[in-house]
Amino acid sequence: MSTYPKIVRRNSRGLFAAAALALVAGCTACSPLYVVRAGIAEIGILRGRQPIHEILNDTTVNPDTRSKLAYVVDARRFAAEDLGIDVGDSYTMFTQLDRDTLAMVVTAAWPDRLVPKTWWFPIVGQVPYKGHFSLQSALEEEASLANEGYDTWVRPTSAFSTLGWFNDPVLSTALKTDEVEVVTTVIHELAHQHLFLPGQVEFNESFATFVGRAGAASYFCTREGSGPQSIKCHRALARWRDSQVFSSYLDGLVNRLEAVYDDPELTPEQKATERLPIIASGLQEFDEQVAPALESLTFAGFRHEKVNNATLLSYIRYYKRLLDFNTFLESHEGDLAQALSDIKERVRDASDAFDVIPHTRPLESSTKAVPRD
Repeated sequence: MSTYPKIVRRNSRGLFAAAALALVAGCTACSPLYVVRAGIAEIGILRGRQPIHEILNDTTVNPDTRSKLAYVVDARRFAAEDLGIDVGDSYTMFTQLDRDTLAMVVTAAWPDRLVPKTWWFPIVGQVPYKGHFSLQSALEEEASLANEGYDTWVRPTSAFSTLGWFNDPVLSTALKTDEVEVVTTVIHELAHQHLFLPGQVEFNESFATFVGRAGAASYFCTREGSGPQSIKCHRALARWRDSQVFSSYLDGLVNRLEAVYDDPELTPEQKATERLPIIASGLQEFDEQVAPALESLTFAGFRHEKVNNATLLSYIRYYKRLLDFNTFLESHEGDLAQALSDIKERVRDASDAFDVIPHTRPLESSTKAVPRD
């Protein structure tokens, strides 16, 4: 068990100074008002932290919360001991929020190309999204971007990682799901501490999705008291397969759209128009082929949202080439720790991190993406 960082014991003035320093470093491209709002929200999260071990011993705390936090502790141990991730002090604390959503994330893209609008921050580089701790603030930004001609999307998020800059707490919003998703989220966020490449958001997030899903499957199928015949093992494996099916579908849809967007003979207006039947047929494919093949996840949010370049980029950011990641894992005989170590070593000399993951043969059907047990 890691020790708790000194920042937890600082007075409010010291905590404010530490948080403000990080926010100023990370928000030089943001408006002063954005920095202030984000700073106040971050300080509230940091000041509200409680050691998880204290909560586990507090019988007045909701049993469901304590049960899921016990999984957090064990998932953190698994990530460190079995996957070789330097977990630091992250997720040894818990913060109870007074809302159901941590933040709202705004994304935008031009309607004639699959290129996101980005915001630049020190350390992390170009980032194709911007978080808001207020729905009103997020909607105001979305409206401003829409007026500039962008496709837009606002989505909620329940967890985050500061890449080890702070002792990231587990948030109450992350415990709204079942135990499989709790473990998946913890391992996903810790994966960012294992490998994070400035300016390569699609690789960072898809890599973390791979680690979170494959890691959760390994955790529930091997941990003492669970095992390969357990319900949670089957559920975690099914969700990892579903993620690959959805990823394969998205990769195909994006390829068809890029054929239009890359056509030099089309004007921007023509591209924005000709994409519409491709998106419509893509949604029909999802309903008729992809959705019936899913076992545990539904991706209902994708189907029920207004699908445009902003929403597509937001999903592909987390689900790009997951089938290739799985094939890479299989080439390491299912040894996830060795696969992670190998990826980290290989990306050092790669201009595009995805180049280190070999492409698999394109599939004829999304429903054939992953074999069943």
